[in-house]
Amino acid sequence: MAGLYRRAARRAAAGCETGRVPPLAVSTYDLSIFIHVTAVVIGFGATFAESLTFPIAMRLDPRHLPYVHRLHMAINQRLATPALAVVLLTGIYQAADGPYEFSDAWISASFVIVLLLGALLGAYLVPNDRKLGAMAEAELAAAGPGPVTLSEEYQRRARSVGMAGAAAGVLVVIAIFLMVVKPGA
Repeated sequence: MAGLYRRAARRAAAGCETGRVPPLAVSTYDLSIFIHVTAVVIGFGATFAESLTFPIAMRLDPRHLPYVHRLHMAINQRLATPALAVVLLTGIYQAADGPYEFSDAWISASFVIVLLLGALLGAYLVPNDRKLGAMAEAELAAAGPGPVTLSEEYQRRARSVGMAGAAAGVLVVIAIFLMVVKPGA
């Protein structure tokens, strides 16, 4: 509730007794929402495409797999991880300055999801893609120019990473639902 009063005070300070913002005025809070949503789209949008790259590479030629793992690492390290930091920082600002409270269940759940995604990216997905890339390179080199049969260990680990990636995608969708619907607000 305190956030509602802060927002009304900001608008009144901007010279709007009616609570309306002048046509071209953009508040810091609204700019923060724009940055927050943009970070989600840029940072996590590409991660959904990762689910297509592995099966396509396997269908075309397993020799593409080292590239696929490098691509996944680049997406996760250069897009998803920095976006996650931006989402966390802008989310903290919005919860502190906006019309909602940290104690609202949908905000708390969203913060938990952000922390889970960060842990999943840093502790599992990126390190395992690095290992899978090295395994694929070694197994492809051992196969020579002939047909490639990937080891059971590689396939097991790749399935595990695929499931973790799918779980991360579900978490992103749940967070988007919570942010848009704001259950209980």
